[in-house]
Amino acid sequence: MADAATITTGASRAGHLAMLAFSAQVAGSFSLGGQVAAEIAPTALNAVRFVIAALIMGAVVIARGGVTRVAVQAPWRYLILGGLFAIYFVLMFEGLRTAPPVSAAAVFTLTPVVSAFFGWILLRQVVDARIAGALAIGATGAAWVIFRADFGALLAFDVGRGEVIYFVGCIAHALFTPMVRKLNRGEPVLVFSFLSLVACAVIIVIWGIGDIAATDWGALRPMVWIAIAYTAIFASAATVFLIQFASLRLPSSKVMAYTYLTPSWVILWEIALGQPVPGMLVLVGVGLTVLALLILLKD
Repeated sequence: MADAATITTGASRAGHLAMLAFSAQVAGSFSLGGQVAAEIAPTALNAVRFVIAALIMGAVVIARGGVTRVAVQAPWRYLILGGLFAIYFVLMFEGLRTAPPVSAAAVFTLTPVVSAFFGWILLRQVVDARIAGALAIGATGAAWVIFRADFGALLAFDVGRGEVIYFVGCIAHALFTPMVRKLNRGEPVLVFSFLSLVACAVIIVIWGIGDIAATDWGALRPMVWIAIAYTAIFASAATVFLIQFASLRLPSSKVMAYTYLTPSWVILWEIALGQPVPGMLVLVGVGLTVLALLILLKD
């Protein structure tokens, strides 16, 4: 029988692999979302994607035995988690109306700092000097990208409206991570993720009922439907499962550390979609975020 240390190491490794997949899949939503954000209301797009994601996850849960009676106790927990996700994703697409995908991804890398704060408040997870230093490096790299490597813009605190809107959403995302561990009562990750997705879908449908009715769904171009399908399958159903899976195995600061990879993934996505590559000075900021990730992952 494996000893406790081996089991702990295996769980930690699985959590890291889950977050590596998470960061790559999330990055695609920035690039695809940036291409279609101006063509459909954020609430309408996210309502469809989360209904699809909930149906997909529900089919998997049913195939694996369904939702137990114990799991549906205290349903307010799923409303909290679903509400946080709803705020994050709607504001993300609202921000992408004006914020470039790489810049928005840099804003996303600020979430580990906020998540570490919430992790201390809710779970008393202590951040040591090394982690604090890594978070500072990552925040510096993010700021460098957000302000477009322009000292004048930095000194004037010239931040785009889209970046500000998205940052508010990122605060909700940062709170989501420690709340998963706080609210989970031993439910299987798949079931917990499914019920959180259902709550998120219900909240966004109610929130955006007017936008949903006003959208001319038949007139949307294929790229919009590609973005909806991708975000539903990979950036919703899969990532909700992955982040909850990792949140139960890693500290909040390490879970969110993988957001530092997002700008790098987004640049690769942008290149694949034929978009211009950011300038070398901006890439220096991206390099700092990767350095922060490496420091955070060191035991």
